[in-house]
Amino acid sequence: MNKKYYAVIVAGGTGARMGGDVAKQFLTLGDKPIILHSIEAFLRLSFPVEIILVVPTDYRQYWKDYCLENHITFSHILVSGGITRFHSVKNALKYIPKGALVAIHDGVRPFISSDFVESLFVIAEEKGAVAPVVNVIDSMRKRVTDGRSVYVKREEFVLVQTPQVFHSDIILDAYNQAYSPGFTDDASVVESVGKEVYLTEGNSCNIKITKPEDLVLARAILSVF
Repeated sequence: MNKKYYAVIVAGGTGARMGGDVAKQFLTLGDKPIILHSIEAFLRLSFPVEIILVVPTDYRQYWKDYCLENHITFSHILVSGGITRFHSVKNALKYIPKGALVAIHDGVRPFISSDFVESLFVIAEEKGAVAPVVNVIDSMRKRVTDGRSVYVKREEFVLVQTPQVFHSDIILDAYNQAYSPGFTDDASVVESVGKEVYLTEGNSCNIKITKPEDLVLARAILSVF
């Protein structure tokens, strides 16, 4: 592998749905903040990755103090989050050069393995853009109007996860546009400029912690992870 590799860890939100006094990404899972679990998967890769961490402006000093008090010394660039996830990622991409590969990962998805991340980099090297997905297991319906709904085939849908990995030229070009509410993840931004995103199998344990019940599940997963 001759390219430079980057990991953008997106943790720029305040976690309003979680409640509590601390943003969700800084809540303790096991013996460390959720966000640190996510970062450490990238630190364990077999090749060096430059880490760019996006946090809310109000939490920049909080993170610096945590690192100092707990002797966290890995090299990383600290970036302030924006008004949406799109803007947070765009802030981080200012530090990414062309000709690289970049993984963009939700900071509140702590259960990714290094082997899984490395496999995504390999796929992205070939395909240009890759996103992990898992199949839908619940029955699904589509809302219509007035409380009515219609049945849809769950086999036609997948749930999208992160990290999503891209050639930096592709992702930089995609983010060189105005924000749209339809941009729910980085793959949707890339597809909006006509680029294809390759889908690969994700992992059902790769949950996103956004609500109190997610944290309960995460603690159960951690006990066997």
